Amino acid sequence: LAHSKTYLELMTTTVGLGAESLVAEIASNDGYLLQYFQEKKVPVLGIEPTANTADVAQKKGIETVVEFFGVELAQKLVKEGRQADLLLGNNVLAHVPDINDFVEGMKLFLKPTGVITMEFPHVLQLINHNQFDTIYHEHFSYLSLYTVEKIFAAHDLTIFDVEEVTTHGGSLRIYAKHTQDDTKNTTVRLTELQKKEKESGIDNIELYKNFQEKAITVKNDLLTFLIQAYKDGKSVAAYGAAAKGNTLLNYSGIKNDLIKFVVDANPHKQGTFLPGCHIPVVAEEKLKEERPDYIIILPWNLRTEISAQLSYVKEWGAQFVTPIPSLEIF
Repeated sequence: LAHSKTYLELMTTTVGLGAESLVAEIASNDGYLLQYFQEKKVPVLGIEPTANTADVAQKKGIETVVEFFGVELAQKLVKEGRQADLLLGNNVLAHVPDINDFVEGMKLFLKPTGVITMEFPHVLQLINHNQFDTIYHEHFSYLSLYTVEKIFAAHDLTIFDVEEVTTHGGSLRIYAKHTQDDTKNTTVRLTELQKKEKESGIDNIELYKNFQEKAITVKNDLLTFLIQAYKDGKSVAAYGAAAKGNTLLNYSGIKNDLIKFVVDANPHKQGTFLPGCHIPVVAEEKLKEERPDYIIILPWNLRTEISAQLSYVKEWGAQFVTPIPSLEIF
């Protein structure tokens, strides 16, 4: 929500939004972002294919179209005389199965001098920080600025600015316009990131081959640690029944003989088992009862918050473990 409020202030100034404007969000969820534009009396439109989520937004008074976005929906909206001054989407670009249809739809729906902003996890961060555990079925694409520029250009859209943001282990927020729109200039931030990606080898297959090797190293280091702990008679638990944790554990072939249980604060997950590895998911009380020697933090992006929340485990000498980007015991 804080991220959304900051975005609102930035875009209201940058795009010059007002009572005559239209802010449209693709994958608008329950209206958590659009509600702030609405408070500022800027007209909004949500596009959200999940009916029960869209219903929550509609109850807040946020008009929401319950459909998937693409060329067909864009054409329908344009026929109704609707085009966006600001068209945005957070963590949706990597989720669409037909990215070309999606981007072409954005071109059709955007006003001649409108602005598109899209946030998506940056594949360079994924590679540099070994975040292979964020590769799972929801994501159809793993995107760089280099690739997105090519896709947008194929649909007569030009990226003129970019920001690096911290969400989801490191994301990009790109700013795009119609290629024919000469009211917006390319920023220094864009040219600097283009250079950074080029120097990293983003367009070279070797970068991706090395990523596989680094993933194997993480797997082997984690297995070595767990087997040694088992031999030494030490007990190991985990914290956070997250999607990324399932990816890591199943890729590494870890079962409930090496990790006894995983703690999760969500009561709906407690009493279940992690798929594939069959490790039971339990409430935090189990941690205090069993007093494990090691606690593996599976959602590594929240390690600071989780280690602070569980600081009491130090009373019995427990240590935290994070396997990514490399094995660390602290």
